[in-house]
Amino acid sequence: MLGRAYEQYHRLVIELLDRLEEDERASISKAAEMMADTIQNDRLVYVFGTGGHSYICAEEMFYRAGGLVPVCPMLDSGVSVAFGAARSTFIERLPGYSQRVLKSYGIGQGDVLIVANAYGINSATIDAAVEAKRLGAGVIAITSPTFSRQIPQGHPARHPSGRNLCDLEEVDVVIDNHMPVGDALVEMPELDGMRVGPSSTMVNAFAVNSLVVATIETLLSRGVRPPVWYSANMPGGDEINDRHFEVYGPRIKHL
Repeated sequence: MLGRAYEQYHRLVIELLDRLEEDERASISKAAEMMADTIQNDRLVYVFGTGGHSYICAEEMFYRAGGLVPVCPMLDSGVSVAFGAARSTFIERLPGYSQRVLKSYGIGQGDVLIVANAYGINSATIDAAVEAKRLGAGVIAITSPTFSRQIPQGHPARHPSGRNLCDLEEVDVVIDNHMPVGDALVEMPELDGMRVGPSSTMVNAFAVNSLVVATIETLLSRGVRPPVWYSANMPGGDEINDRHFEVYGPRIKHL
């Protein structure tokens, strides 16, 4: 039987999405302009979910019905929980790892990297943003400053520098996903006050798809028709998408 916890979870998720939509308009607009410039200049938008469930952001933006075609996800097995949950945590805390991932994908001058990590403190996250900027790419961060700034220096999850993704000078645009400290939303008195019902995946997914919509709208306002994936399960979908494979297949690693 559904009760208070279910209803509270729904209400709190909607409140988070409403806050993100209202408070991050300027940041999403600026980031969309960056992405539109990149696509208009025939470069790629890369996306790296740097650990745990943030990894889903890269999958969410890739080969998605209604999504942008010139998106290259960094689907690195090291930070994916599919290859071991504890392993993912170990790798995301490993300094120097992200530099090698970025090198393997060939990101460079004129590209954009979206670094998506709700927590915004681990080594894979910080290194990815810093390295992308060094290579000449624009950097967009999706993260929770509220969470990052609450975690004490010296915590084992932190990058050795102790910096937060949201505070890096290498980041061009920060989109606050408004994830609360601890991620989960609904307090359960029966569990000694522990919270349940995670929020980070939903707010991250809303943020990245908002960027997609805003970027497409920006390009259309410039008179540019961007390449967009069509559902392969719809009539004509294969024929439309085959043309995208011909153009971008040699350029995007996972196609």
